[in-house]
Amino acid sequence: MTWTDHPWIPSVSSVTATIERGAATAPVSPPKTGAGKAPVPPTTPKRSRGFLSSSNGRKVVMAVTGAVMVGFLALHMLGNLKIFFGRESFNEYAHWLRTLLEPFFPYRTVLTLLEAGLVLAVVLHMWAAITLTRRARKARPVKYVAKKSQATGYATHIMRWGGVTIALFIVWHLLDLTFGVVNPAGFDSAPADRMIEGFQPGRWWVTAVYLIAVVLVGLHLRHGLWSAFQTLGWAKGERRQAVKLGAAAFSAVLVLGFLAPPLAIMFGVIK
Repeated sequence: MTWTDHPWIPSVSSVTATIERGAATAPVSPPKTGAGKAPVPPTTPKRSRGFLSSSNGRKVVMAVTGAVMVGFLALHMLGNLKIFFGRESFNEYAHWLRTLLEPFFPYRTVLTLLEAGLVLAVVLHMWAAITLTRRARKARPVKYVAKKSQATGYATHIMRWGGVTIALFIVWHLLDLTFGVVNPAGFDSAPADRMIEGFQPGRWWVTAVYLIAVVLVGLHLRHGLWSAFQTLGWAKGERRQAVKLGAAAFSAVLVLGFLAPPLAIMFGVIK
């Protein structure tokens, strides 16, 4: 028996095969050029995206447009409550809106600009929300293994479908009380007459749609305020519960303020 016949000593052929296999699979160093340096592959410079193309930019758009709409809702609610002081008081308020900064600006110019700005804010708010949601889904193609809580799923549905419902309601609301196209009193009537005729008991379904839309606005607003405060870092620690209650209270006041006039008209309190 020779030394190559021992089972614990590798044969020459196996050693040779191992060496050849290792040489075939070993990494190959790139050829050196110049002063002993490997060539650097050319890199394509990344184009810098604009502010609105970034996620932070779109979050800022959502925050600014959201603040604009919150301010509008608060002022609009206070204006609607003037119907409790009588038709003349409400009509004077509506006339004041249409004559802002007269005679420097023609009749209704400022109000038209404000309405256009509000529509632009709504469109930009929806655009930012939709694009941010799509970007988040692309960044997380695989869903989380853990199921979302019922509260999170509920809030997601409210923000998504509530926003669409509110947008459709705004169109109806303008056709009804602003332009009088679908209002029984017509366009040429006084603003107070359009409001009172629009929520008569015979048009209970209009009041019901208005009630549902306003409640959705309140839920949307509550969640939006809470999310905004969280993003700003104002809802941490001891302030978390206070911020949550504040957002809910503010939204509830707006909902009650908007629902008070149509319900008072439908039940005969305001005639």
